[in-house]
Amino acid sequence: MSIGDFAATAVKQTPLANKWLPSICGALGGLLGVAAMYINVPDFPATDPLTALAVGIVSGLAATGADQIIKQASK
Repeated sequence: MSIGDFAATAVKQTPLANKWLPSICGALGGLLGVAAMYINVPDFPATDPLTALAVGIVSGLAATGADQIIKQASK
Protein backbone atom coordinates (compact mmCIF):
# COMPACT_ATOMS: atom_id res chain seq x y z
CA MET A 1 0.00 0.00 0.00
CA SER A 2 1.12 3.51 -0.71
CA ILE A 3 0.73 6.64 1.40
CA GLY A 4 -2.06 7.72 -0.94
CA ASP A 5 -3.94 4.49 -0.27
CA PHE A 6 -3.65 5.06 3.46
CA ALA A 7 -4.94 8.61 3.04
CA ALA A 8 -7.85 7.43 0.90
CA THR A 9 -8.75 4.78 3.46
CA ALA A 10 -8.62 7.38 6.24
CA VAL A 11 -10.85 9.77 4.28
CA LYS A 12 -13.38 6.99 3.62
CA GLN A 13 -13.78 6.62 7.39
CA THR A 14 -14.94 10.26 7.69
CA PRO A 15 -18.16 11.92 6.52
CA LEU A 16 -16.34 13.50 3.54
CA ALA A 17 -17.74 12.48 0.18
CA ASN A 18 -15.70 10.24 -2.12
CA LYS A 19 -15.65 13.09 -4.66
CA TRP A 20 -12.92 14.71 -2.53
CA LEU A 21 -10.55 11.72 -2.72
CA PRO A 22 -8.71 12.78 -5.91
CA SER A 23 -8.22 16.33 -4.60
CA ILE A 24 -6.95 15.10 -1.24
CA CYS A 25 -4.61 12.54 -2.84
CA GLY A 26 -3.32 15.14 -5.31
CA ALA A 27 -2.64 17.67 -2.55
CA LEU A 28 -0.97 15.06 -0.36
CA GLY A 29 1.13 13.95 -3.33
CA GLY A 30 2.21 17.54 -3.96
CA LEU A 31 3.31 17.98 -0.35
CA LEU A 32 5.16 14.68 -0.37
CA GLY A 33 6.83 15.55 -3.67
CA VAL A 34 8.26 18.78 -2.28
CA ALA A 35 9.29 16.98 0.93
CA ALA A 36 11.03 14.26 -1.10
CA MET A 37 13.03 16.86 -2.99
CA TYR A 38 14.21 18.57 0.20
CA ILE A 39 15.19 15.34 1.98
CA ASN A 40 17.17 14.26 -1.10
CA VAL A 41 15.41 11.04 -2.02
CA PRO A 42 17.73 9.14 -4.40
CA ASP A 43 16.70 9.31 -8.07
CA PHE A 44 13.88 11.80 -7.41
CA PRO A 45 13.17 13.38 -10.82
CA ALA A 46 12.83 17.01 -9.64
CA THR A 47 15.47 19.59 -8.77
CA ASP A 48 13.21 22.60 -8.06
CA PRO A 49 10.12 23.00 -5.87
CA LEU A 50 7.66 23.62 -8.71
CA THR A 51 8.67 20.47 -10.57
CA ALA A 52 8.64 18.49 -7.31
CA LEU A 53 5.12 19.76 -6.63
CA ALA A 54 3.98 18.76 -10.13
CA VAL A 55 5.57 15.30 -9.86
CA GLY A 56 3.88 14.76 -6.50
CA ILE A 57 0.45 15.91 -7.69
CA VAL A 58 0.60 13.69 -10.77
CA SER A 59 1.68 10.73 -8.65
CA GLY A 60 -1.19 11.27 -6.21
CA LEU A 61 -3.75 11.62 -8.97
CA ALA A 62 -2.36 8.62 -10.86
CA ALA A 63 -2.68 6.43 -7.77
CA THR A 64 -6.30 7.51 -7.35
CA GLY A 65 -7.02 6.97 -11.04
CA ALA A 66 -5.45 3.52 -11.08
CA ASP A 67 -7.54 2.53 -8.05
CA GLN A 68 -10.72 3.72 -9.74
CA ILE A 69 -9.90 1.92 -13.01
CA ILE A 70 -9.54 -1.35 -11.11
CA LYS A 71 -12.78 -0.76 -9.17
CA GLN A 72 -14.75 0.15 -12.31
CA ALA A 73 -13.39 -2.81 -14.28
CA SER A 74 -14.53 -5.23 -11.60
CA LYS A 75 -18.17 -4.02 -11.78
